[in-house]
Amino acid sequence: MLSRFSNSGPLVALCGFACLSVGDAVIKSIAGEWPGTAIAALRYTIGALGLGLILWKVEGRQAFHIPMVRAQLLRGSMVALATVCFFSAIFLMPLAEATAIQFTSPMITALLSALFLGERATRATWIASILAFAGVIVILRPNVELLGWAALLPLVAAFGMAGVMIGNRQVASAGSALQMQFLIAGVAAPFLILSALIGHFSGLEPLQVDWPDWSVVARCALVAVTASFSHALVYLGTTRASAAQVAPMVYIQIIMAMMFGMLFLAIGRMQHRWPVQQSSLARAYIYGAANGQGELI
Repeated sequence: MLSRFSNSGPLVALCGFACLSVGDAVIKSIAGEWPGTAIAALRYTIGALGLGLILWKVEGRQAFHIPMVRAQLLRGSMVALATVCFFSAIFLMPLAEATAIQFTSPMITALLSALFLGERATRATWIASILAFAGVIVILRPNVELLGWAALLPLVAAFGMAGVMIGNRQVASAGSALQMQFLIAGVAAPFLILSALIGHFSGLEPLQVDWPDWSVVARCALVAVTASFSHALVYLGTTRASAAQVAPMVYIQIIMAMMFGMLFLAIGRMQHRWPVQQSSLARAYIYGAANGQGELI
């Protein structure tokens, strides 16, 4: 029974990482409309408020205490780092490439879990992680030449997610999954708000925060819901298996990212054709109306 419970951990985490890719695709659709720092701050602020309300209704005031403060600070700060770096990365490069570069996370997690938690990864985990790292090197080189050091943003995000995995493992028995999700969002939100403010006052135009369109807010709210659910599944996965076993499940995201990439490409082609068709129809309509009135517009 215990073995079956442990074996379910990677599968639960797999579902969480797959669902997380949905939010990444939504964020990609906001590229150019609002800074990545501001999007990350709004997403986690909405998530923290929503989770806090649910936690208060379900578990009451006593659930708002903070067990294992240092571990909670680690989880919140690391997810903030990972989020702002990854959101910024997918604004600068294709989603599939940013996701692929982030695949160093399992290997980093395996190393850190061995060093700090005393957990041992299986041979299959190490082989998969090393192969993934080799693939990352292949993908990273042309992106560094093209984008410069900005191409390393997904790599920094990978370190952040590895820190989250280690933190999740440390607090695995410290409280309910709902409480742990509220705490990670609640700790991350102030860090992300601070990063958005620093970016805004830095004078860099891409980081200037103005009033967003309602659709940006709506998409951030959608991501807050899907990502909170995703992180809950990943957290539950790490309570049922070691961090090193759970980390390779992130590889499902490359499949999801490729699927969404093809979807965006198809939509882009449709949008490219539609204005031409729309313009032709409009001209035909105007010409017909003009003929009926005896003048050409």
